[in-house]
Amino acid sequence: MRVLVAGLIGGILMFLWGVVAHMALGLGNVGLKQPASESVVLSTLHEGLGDKAGVYILPSLDPKKMGDAAEVIAYQQQAIRSPYAWVVYMPQGDDMTRMGPQIGRQWASDTLSALALAFVMGLAGLGFRRRLALAAVAVAFAWLSSMVPYWNWYRFPLDFTWAALIEQLIGWLIAGAAMAWWLGRSERKLAS
Repeated sequence: MRVLVAGLIGGILMFLWGVVAHMALGLGNVGLKQPASESVVLSTLHEGLGDKAGVYILPSLDPKKMGDAAEVIAYQQQAIRSPYAWVVYMPQGDDMTRMGPQIGRQWASDTLSALALAFVMGLAGLGFRRRLALAAVAVAFAWLSSMVPYWNWYRFPLDFTWAALIEQLIGWLIAGAAMAWWLGRSERKLAS
């Protein structure tokens, strides 16, 4: 029960930090740019990408043609001369100002993450500072294993990548401190 409560506390704090980080501090928008001519880009997306939602990398090389030396050389030349784009495409569109479903999913994600971290913190049998260090290590692990590869392989902007680390590190240190305190409090009660 103490791990469940710690996870709920951490999930709530992480969710609230996310609101502050995105709405007040703008950390979620670092590295995002507005197109020079949005109408031109939008008018060609359906024609160029079709009706299938997905992630598109442009220019692209069909993996089935990776063994064809001529196709690879043609792709390399095109890639050097062309702009690069990593596009999350939805042909039907979506009203991104209606955030109800995303807010619910974000809270669930934060809470499940906090529960996992609380479980590990609870198993560790460590003091407050070491539990907090465990939260920082978890952030470093997650960032190095997910965001850094996006920067490396998919060319996510470096400032976007660093902002993600800052957001997560501050958030999980806040949530981790509350979780470490709660877990330690519960252990002190059991010891007395």
